Amino acid sequence: MMPQPVALRFKVDDYYKMIELGMLKDYEKAEIIEGELIQKMPIGNRHAACVEKLNEILRDELGKSVSLRSQQPIKFDDFNEPETDLAILKRREDFYIQAKPTPKDILILIEVSDSTLKYDRDVKLALYAEAEIPEVWIVNLVNDIIEIHQKPNVGIYQLAKIFKRGETLTSEVLPDLSIAADEILG
Repeated sequence: MMPQPVALRFKVDDYYKMIELGMLKDYEKAEIIEGELIQKMPIGNRHAACVEKLNEILRDELGKSVSLRSQQPIKFDDFNEPETDLAILKRREDFYIQAKPTPKDILILIEVSDSTLKYDRDVKLALYAEAEIPEVWIVNLVNDIIEIHQKPNVGIYQLAKIFKRGETLTSEVLPDLSIAADEILG
């Protein structure tokens, strides 16, 4: 039997070492999923506006009771460091200066999805369920809905709720958080 090509998996630490050594360029446009460097897609106007609007809504609704991260890496394990559009984190007075947030710090992850909808659902959602992120929102700009995925178990979310225009979504993790879908979708 002839040897077959094998994909190389990179650890998160290896990735940063390659950047430090100048081996990688445009590193700010990639995330690490299952040890692979995944190029980030360009962000369109609607996507950017939605992320900015959500950030503002969440800050107004939640105040300083939580930390908000927008399009920043979160280290899941040695081979996974996704960059979510928004992360609602447990508040820490040091703002995570000592180390990046990890799954145990996450209350809710939010992905704003247009061109990345299939990838966010098929790859990232499974990664988040495996890491036991309690709640994930997918702001589905393609279908103009918001999906909330809850109750991770054995790498799968057991509950998915769909919110359309005219409806109000509430979080199970943060029960005081209630937002009109129209506010998010614009």
